[in-house]
Amino acid sequence: MKVKRLLDCSPSELTGYGKQELLASIAGSEGRVLACETIGITPPLLVDVTNAEYAASLSADILLLNMFDVRQPVIQALPPVPAAETVREIKRLTGRLVGINLEPTNAELAKENDGTLWQMKEGRLANAENARLAADMGVDLIVLTGNPGNGVSNEAIAKTLREISAEVGDRVMLAAGKMHASGVAGECGEHIMTESDVECFLDAGADIILLPAPGTVPGITVAYLHGLIAKIHGSGKLALTSIGTSQEGADTATIRQIALWCKMAGADIHHIGDTGVPGMALPQNILAYSIAIRGERHTYHRMAQSVNR
Repeated sequence: MKVKRLLDCSPSELTGYGKQELLASIAGSEGRVLACETIGITPPLLVDVTNAEYAASLSADILLLNMFDVRQPVIQALPPVPAAETVREIKRLTGRLVGINLEPTNAELAKENDGTLWQMKEGRLANAENARLAADMGVDLIVLTGNPGNGVSNEAIAKTLREISAEVGDRVMLAAGKMHASGVAGECGEHIMTESDVECFLDAGADIILLPAPGTVPGITVAYLHGLIAKIHGSGKLALTSIGTSQEGADTATIRQIALWCKMAGADIHHIGDTGVPGMALPQNILAYSIAIRGERHTYHRMAQSVNR
């Protein structure tokens, strides 16, 4: 099968792509793929339109659902569907690829989040059973990472990644890494993601390595990330740079700068986080990021293209 760049794919073309075709389609876009993280359990910004739909309308190529419970899925403002059809309904409405986060949490460390938005639920834990449920729901991408304070270590990510890769690695793209310390002492700054972590995740079955975007956490520079991404690309895998430090709520000039730094570092997928306001990035920042990495033509094409194509 001839694979088109994700940049140019219509929704109907994407439905015919399996995991390997999707990875090739992303790679072929040469650093012009935008992933927007959204939260479905918070009130939607547009009240009766899901945050995922809103992000898609602003040109997101991949919708990454954070805080998504595969056992009790909730996406506020989504039309009523059986729980097992939640992801497929989002894909039907948006025509986009859909991913979810799963977290290999340290239960003791995560207790500090009890009673907060980030409180862990069984259906968000990173394990083989939840990954299988996600794959059965139609998820295209599983990201093993950690929300603030949930005590997710790189060692736990690697261990769980091996289990999940064995369970669904032939069906779903797998990404692994951290965008901030996630409450683990000693894994901050340059130690959030090291060359050793990258090697470990690649060996455990990751198709995509998640890294903090330059300028989002102390010590993470373009040069540092470029070195890690060169190693990732040398292994034939992809790199995802992430804004996970609430800077998705910064001014557009900051967003444009981060976007260009990520391009210079070699990002294949550009991720923008979900708490510019609780639920998704500021709309103007999604648009600014998209235009910075691929210009107005491709941005408006993605926005204008019908989901029925």
